[in-house]
Amino acid sequence: LPSMQTSGSKPCSCPSFKLREVASMYFTMIAVFLVILVVALQGSAPRGSDFPYKVPLDPQGLLELSWNVSYPKQAVHFQLLIRDLQFGLLFGMSDRGEFKNADLAVLWSDGHNSYFGDAWSDAQGQLHMDSQQDYQLLGARRAPEGLYLLFRRAFSTCDPKDYLIEDGTVHLIYGILEKPVHSLQAINISAIHRGLQRVQLLKPNITIPELPSDMKTMEITAPDIVIPSQETTYWCYMAELPHGFPKHHIVMYEPVITAGNEALVHHMEVFQCAAEFDSFPHYNGPCDSKMKPERLNYCRHVLAAWAMGAQAFYYPEEAGLAFGGPGSSRYLRLEVHYHNPLMFKGRRDSSGIRLYYTATLRRHDAGIMELGLVYTPVMAIPPGEGAFVLTGYCTDKCTQLALPTAGIHIFASQLHTHLAGRKVVTVLSRDGQEQQVVNSDGHYSPHFQEIRMLKEVVSVFPGDELITTCTYNTEDRSRATVGGFGILEEMCVNYVHYYPQTQLELCKSAVDPGYLHRYFNLVNRFNDEEVCTCPQVSVTQQFYSVPWNTFNRDVLKSLYSFAPISMHCNKSSAVRFPGEWEKQPLPTITKRLRKPVPHCQPALEPQPAAPFPLDLGELRR
Repeated sequence: LPSMQTSGSKPCSCPSFKLREVASMYFTMIAVFLVILVVALQGSAPRGSDFPYKVPLDPQGLLELSWNVSYPKQAVHFQLLIRDLQFGLLFGMSDRGEFKNADLAVLWSDGHNSYFGDAWSDAQGQLHMDSQQDYQLLGARRAPEGLYLLFRRAFSTCDPKDYLIEDGTVHLIYGILEKPVHSLQAINISAIHRGLQRVQLLKPNITIPELPSDMKTMEITAPDIVIPSQETTYWCYMAELPHGFPKHHIVMYEPVITAGNEALVHHMEVFQCAAEFDSFPHYNGPCDSKMKPERLNYCRHVLAAWAMGAQAFYYPEEAGLAFGGPGSSRYLRLEVHYHNPLMFKGRRDSSGIRLYYTATLRRHDAGIMELGLVYTPVMAIPPGEGAFVLTGYCTDKCTQLALPTAGIHIFASQLHTHLAGRKVVTVLSRDGQEQQVVNSDGHYSPHFQEIRMLKEVVSVFPGDELITTCTYNTEDRSRATVGGFGILEEMCVNYVHYYPQTQLELCKSAVDPGYLHRYFNLVNRFNDEEVCTCPQVSVTQQFYSVPWNTFNRDVLKSLYSFAPISMHCNKSSAVRFPGEWEKQPLPTITKRLRKPVPHCQPALEPQPAAPFPLDLGELRR
């Protein structure tokens, strides 16, 4: 801008530069910038300790992702190791792992020149360079093990084409370019080798508690089994504690993965069996086998759960999970989910979970409480629904009766639905006002379930309410989906881990059966097709016979939003606490939490949609 002078002001005294001096300074700055850039791109690979979280992206382990999370800077730093670079790859995020409407970082090569850029795909899967380059390349280096790419991405960018990184599950997608491409637009997504991996990117920043000096370890692992050459296997193995094993506290656990199988072991759980049985049969085989003894279905009490990408799980210093001793079963069931899409044959595996435990009992026993909906067919989802919502309640009446005056403290949570589940959230409410989110997953997947430590402990007091809401998609189904234990039936559960342990083990609800009966009568009255409401016809069959027009769908939604509920305020013995629990009113919410607004600085002007050139040499197949 031209300088402006008012009357009487002194002229600006500025140093004058000759054109040659200005040009020399300019080119010196450019040279310094290029030196810095070359050092950044060709320097040593970042230390592994800088990236505490790691997961294989593909079943062969050719792509390995490591990352760290900076909450002060609201950003994730990624390190991607490509063990066998061909002509590039795509890496990114999308709502549920689709390659349409995806947010992508792309490395591509025409065989001579290589480029990196932030891109997005449209509804047809066509790639476009993003006008706002938010995947920021920080480094690239070849090493004996492969090519390292280091890049950064803010949680939120204010770019409508970008994925918002938030708490919960993130569906990461990848694609491998096996042929040279001359431009980003020339990449045909449908023709490349691709896949997805689910992770929790935003890990909580938790201080690791001090561990006891007398801590011992116990490994519950598969006994050198041969992984079946099929895409999905759930393997069950029965283990048992020594006779007379006294009460201990589990204070930590971590995965034990057989070397070379990191990309095949998807998730694992250790369950304790019901104490009501004196013994359980030994078993080592597929969980869905007809040879599996029926009694193993009574091994459902979760002691530990791990999913790919998770680290060690720590209990708070004040509490430990009790196992062993009187009233505790000696029998444990390990369940390992193997994901083997390439049908590898002959792979042997001894993966499992290592428990860290102590005989020096901590101040509190940790407990596990079930929140959400009762497993009953009265809660149903019509077919063809894109986002049908069901809500389960843990009411003030139940917490007032069952919780200690000083309250309980929730430190971890495991969300659970079956195949139609898409979102799950539990909110704490007090005096009709929502206080805070206990746990939320807006991109929930039933194929990725783990116990997650919370960012902050949530305290729940007598008279509080815990409200769990699940969102379902049944667009691929032709008849109603009812609640129940079957995989094609549905659940809505949050297993919260808390201390001190109380007698309250289950705090869940379902719609009052009498009001549902009125619904079926109403459907009969307003529809030509007969819905049998005879006593001998099950609720499931009645739902199957409903003609799912707009009226019947809307009335069911309305019923679930106002009808009284049947409360299950249960002790560990499955007996309800004393009180009247039928036809209870729905909790009244007068003030809801504000939806969080993403924090980001939008770009003042769109940046040129230009790729970043990389010197990786000539690439050959």
